[in-house]
Amino acid sequence: MDKQKSKVVRRDRRCTGIRKRITGTPSRPRLAVFKSLKHIYVQIIDDLAGKTLCAASTRDAEGAGDRTGNKGAAAVVGKAIAKKATAAGIKDVAFDRGGFRYHGRVKALADAAREGGLKF
Repeated sequence: MDKQKSKVVRRDRRCTGIRKRITGTPSRPRLAVFKSLKHIYVQIIDDLAGKTLCAASTRDAEGAGDRTGNKGAAAVVGKAIAKKATAAGIKDVAFDRGGFRYHGRVKALADAAREGGLKF
């Protein structure tokens, strides 16, 4: 197995372990993060109903600029998801980092979402 494939397999195993413990409910939906090399995506999901309540990414975020794979762009996405969530009446969420380490872009997104008014 090549190195890239083994990295994906390890991340999937971590993601499965996290998803065993975290479930999105209507009162406290799940804030799911996915990052690629160029972009970062975030969704607020109600797992019981199987619905995405709101989403944001660097592909559609205004102010992310032409550099979308950095911490500044992740912070813009965090503020955008917090704004959409508060407009939808969501205040508390369960943070699902998706198997990624809590540092860098994931941490910048989480901090910006907290500043925007989300609690997790």
